[in-house]
Amino acid sequence: MRNHPAIVLVVVLLSTLSLPVSLTGASVALPDIGRDLDAGLAGVQWVINGYNATFASFMLATGALADLFGRRRVFATGVAIFAGAGLLAAVADDILLLDVVRALAGVGAAAAATSAAAILAGTFHGAARTRAFSVFGTTIGVGLAFGPSIAGLLIDTFSWRAVFAAPAVAALLVLALVPLLPESRPSQAGRVDWVGTASFTAGLLLLIFGFVQGPEFGWADPRIIAAFATAAALLVFFVRVQRRRVDPMFDLALLANPQFLGICLAAATIISVLVPLLVYLPSYLTTVVGLSSGAAGATLILLTAPTVVFPLLSGVLTRVMPASLVIVVSVATVAVGAAWATVLAPTSSTAALAGPLLTIGVGIGLSIGLLDALAIGSVAPHRAATGAGMINTARLASETIAIAVVGAVLASTTGGRLADPGFTGGLRTVLWSMAAVLACSTVVTAVLLRRARSAGPVEKVATG
Repeated sequence: MRNHPAIVLVVVLLSTLSLPVSLTGASVALPDIGRDLDAGLAGVQWVINGYNATFASFMLATGALADLFGRRRVFATGVAIFAGAGLLAAVADDILLLDVVRALAGVGAAAAATSAAAILAGTFHGAARTRAFSVFGTTIGVGLAFGPSIAGLLIDTFSWRAVFAAPAVAALLVLALVPLLPESRPSQAGRVDWVGTASFTAGLLLLIFGFVQGPEFGWADPRIIAAFATAAALLVFFVRVQRRRVDPMFDLALLANPQFLGICLAAATIISVLVPLLVYLPSYLTTVVGLSSGAAGATLILLTAPTVVFPLLSGVLTRVMPASLVIVVSVATVAVGAAWATVLAPTSSTAALAGPLLTIGVGIGLSIGLLDALAIGSVAPHRAATGAGMINTARLASETIAIAVVGAVLASTTGGRLADPGFTGGLRTVLWSMAAVLACSTVVTAVLLRRARSAGPVEKVATG
């Protein structure tokens, strides 16, 4: 059974399901964590931001490691780290310890996610690859869609600790199945860019620190100013390091490929809408609108359920229209939904929010999976893991920064309590900003992908 495509798909999908559940589940658990560990808003925000920040910043390094030392080996290492960190989080009795192990879990998640996408790309080809990535996208959608509901059940039945223990147990099962996966080994040994890894990771973490702690310390506080200034300097240094390397982990040459650049832009802006809403919308529905936890969860499914169905539909659509057009339509659809969602108010009913939430979900669902397949198909086969790492870095860095920025806006407008007065106005400001960014992204993505098509197909999405 070793190397059997069906087994590979099952193992990859099981690991993939655990990652979004760990994120959205943690967001639901934040109030209980704060009460149990006597932590303030900034402390509990790091449960989410620490995980996302290391997930994003280590994507490049783990992608390069997978290409250099073997995808199965790095996948197994990542799953093991994720599982161990999850078990430690489940028994943490201090908010600082919880934040640290959540950051460690993000490192494991980065290794597992990047290697998983590369393993799929190496196992499936042609039309089978398109179908595999459609299912891959659906699995991500399932994790996002039902993560909050699963977390709610776990919290009600056990406690918030089960939110971290359950994905860890699933990861242990994946670890037991790793010997059934194929291994891909490089023809030549290489070196890891530790300088690039350190500068990128430190820069991103300082940037997130500035946004998370800004409302608490004050935006003019020397610590916040120093964090932003140092982050900018480190990220500029990172770019210079990558330009000088013969084998950069962030291949800046790929950004000269208009198809790859357009795909990364679309992925980054789309995810910057979904995840912040998953993190903060439940709090608005319960604390301002006054819905019960069950009603809030049901309302949230309007946003996430389309991400389960529409990745499969996008695979069908690519048979009758260019995949690039599907991507442009998906970004535009999310923009319309974000602008429409500004109708939310303290008197909003589930029915009133159904239209905008479903619209956002449909746009996101059309892009999930398809973006990964297009991105990986845009690069040479031996750089598949690096390509996967780059698009996921764009996606996760944007997601992490977006969560921190939205949190900073809401903390400033609500005095750190995430309640009216201020919550409604803050969310409307965020949604209008999201809509504007997505509108610009739609135009730029369309131009980049059209330029790629006119220059000749860099990548084909197989159908049939």
